[in-house]
Amino acid sequence: MGKTENEIKELKAETEKDGFWHDVEKATSISKKISILENKIKKYTDIKENFDFLKNLSNEILSEDDELYLEFLNSLNALEKNAEEFKISLMLNEKFDELNAIVTIQAGAGGTEAQDWAAMLFRMYSMYCEKNKFKISVLNTDVGDEAGLKSVSFKVTGDFAYGYLKCEKGVHRLVRISPFDANKRRHTSFASVDVVPEILEAPKVEINKNDLKIDTYCSSGAGGQHVNKTESACRITHIPTGIVVTCQNERSLIQNKEQAMKILYSKLMVLEEEKQKDLKKQVQGELKKIEWGSQIRSYVFCPYTMVKDHRTGFETSNVAAVMDGEIEGFIADFLIKSKS
Repeated sequence: MGKTENEIKELKAETEKDGFWHDVEKATSISKKISILENKIKKYTDIKENFDFLKNLSNEILSEDDELYLEFLNSLNALEKNAEEFKISLMLNEKFDELNAIVTIQAGAGGTEAQDWAAMLFRMYSMYCEKNKFKISVLNTDVGDEAGLKSVSFKVTGDFAYGYLKCEKGVHRLVRISPFDANKRRHTSFASVDVVPEILEAPKVEINKNDLKIDTYCSSGAGGQHVNKTESACRITHIPTGIVVTCQNERSLIQNKEQAMKILYSKLMVLEEEKQKDLKKQVQGELKKIEWGSQIRSYVFCPYTMVKDHRTGFETSNVAAVMDGEIEGFIADFLIKSKS
């Protein structure tokens, strides 16, 4: 942890300079970085202290003392789990990993079936975030005509939210007996998940106003006199890349436009990063086709139960748990194998 401690010292030295808070966004970013690094050291220290305690305790435990032995095993299992989670967190060392995430779920072709699947994915991620103490703020929703969601965008706030959720980017495929089919036939539905970091630093990508198509429309959704009364929602299309961002959940058009521009900037920054790394798959290209053969993960409800990640081979038969937000296994396996 020596390298981490030195980094904390350097960052704290920055905070002591005159005019540190003149640039609020930069100062906030540095302060958050310090907090993240200090938390990392605390977790490491706690794990080491618990390990040393259990190691010493193991020499004193008598096998016939069943109650104490059971307590020791429970503590050992908890330590193993914490150590594994800490190991995974150390893999989140790429650019943007520590930032908040902006997630967009888009229903594929298939009408009500696909829209219901998009809503199911939104519930899955909401429950995952709740269990991991991430906060969700909905930015935009486009409700389905009969059920579900045509699309939804939301911000996930918390340390390393983007680092954990970035592996969810791609097309997700569902196979089930349709609740909307009177003949109870099996249907296949698709939805895409896009994940970008919330970048708050000073813009490094220049956006030409002439490249933007800005549309305003009435917000949709339930509740409030403000909803559906004025054209406060905003949709921005970046013509050169085809990127479209929308925001409707702020109180005014100005706020929605500002939030939409931040999301667009984040998407363009990620796109630029991918280009600079000379990767074969660019950000937009990975999500163009929401159809058979392009999925990263399949969720099968019938004729058997299985969720399988096609990139890593990780799978589980406990579909119910996955849909209740237990996707940590998929995330951990992806991070481990992407580093190997």
